[in-house]
Amino acid sequence: MTLLETARPLKKTPLYDRHVSLGGKIVDFSGWGLPVYYTSILSEHQWTRQSCSFFDVSHLGEIRVGGKDALAFLQSRLTSDISRALPGKIVYAILPDEQGRALDDVLVYGTPHDYFIIVNAANIERDFKEFKKYAPGGVAVEDLSDNMACIAVQGPRSEAVLEKLFGFRLSGMDYYTHTEEKFDGESVWISRSGYTGEDGFEIFSKNEKAGVIWDKLAGEGKALGALPAGLGARNTLRLEAGNLLYGHELDEKTTPLDAGMKFVVHFEKGDFVGRAALLAQKEQGTKKALVGFKMADRSIPRDGYPVFYNGKEAGSVTSGSFAPTVGAGIGMAFVSPAASPVGTKIQVGIHGRLADAEIVRRPFVQLKHRKG
Repeated sequence: MTLLETARPLKKTPLYDRHVSLGGKIVDFSGWGLPVYYTSILSEHQWTRQSCSFFDVSHLGEIRVGGKDALAFLQSRLTSDISRALPGKIVYAILPDEQGRALDDVLVYGTPHDYFIIVNAANIERDFKEFKKYAPGGVAVEDLSDNMACIAVQGPRSEAVLEKLFGFRLSGMDYYTHTEEKFDGESVWISRSGYTGEDGFEIFSKNEKAGVIWDKLAGEGKALGALPAGLGARNTLRLEAGNLLYGHELDEKTTPLDAGMKFVVHFEKGDFVGRAALLAQKEQGTKKALVGFKMADRSIPRDGYPVFYNGKEAGSVTSGSFAPTVGAGIGMAFVSPAASPVGTKIQVGIHGRLADAEIVRRPFVQLKHRKG
């Protein structure tokens, strides 16, 4: 999911025309026309860290799973213990194939009657087919993606801005929870999570309400410290927070154990698709490790650059960029287990030369988003 300009027809979110009118630099993101920035990636990154930014993430998919056997089905199809997705709670999970490899990473929103699965834009069609393929007769699976929009509001002032603008009651919300609120006569969902490493929220609404919400943020919200931001800043922010991005740190060739995500594989809950393969991998050990690293000089690593350890190629960069908050080039990479301990000196191949770097702990910045 590389941010590249393209001439092919792009899908448009309900907010596309607003991005253009605000001067957004439109690029191809998984087939969607979305702004990579309005002013600059650097300024939008820094503004999110100090105030409040709002992002169009309506390209994300929403799949509803309901019916009397919905919980049992999701327990068998996802790696996490979905019984924890009680009404108002959110559970992070991996959708695995039979070999335990990640077809997607998803968020499961629990409600009194159904479960809503938030999936990555590039995987909507595949995920829907996967759920339908395994769903028994007592389970209904519905793709709601075409009719739903989502605006992410992130930054230390996000709670204050949303409460002031919309009257939402957010101060008591815990991290990884969601609630239903009313806006302009319609129900909207508000969830609290922080993909950027900051406190933040997601507003899910019907497509026709998204523009009203966006306009209120872009208009009255400006005086409260809210500004629009593009996916370029969202990417550098999530990288500093050490958050994984599907298509980079996770893909259909990588298991959650490869990516160091033992916390999202709950063997104790019973059988699920890919469990046997993941259990075997747990016993045998992984052949690669996901690490964070920081450059020793002003070099900037990029996705796909080779990583060297003791003079030999040991892996490659999955995500890399200049990190404004850190003030240096940082990245994540898959490397051989021998090169993975914190403090290990490595080198990154950049334009024909080897640049020094060091394995460091993730996240690269102090997370500010957890509440409760």
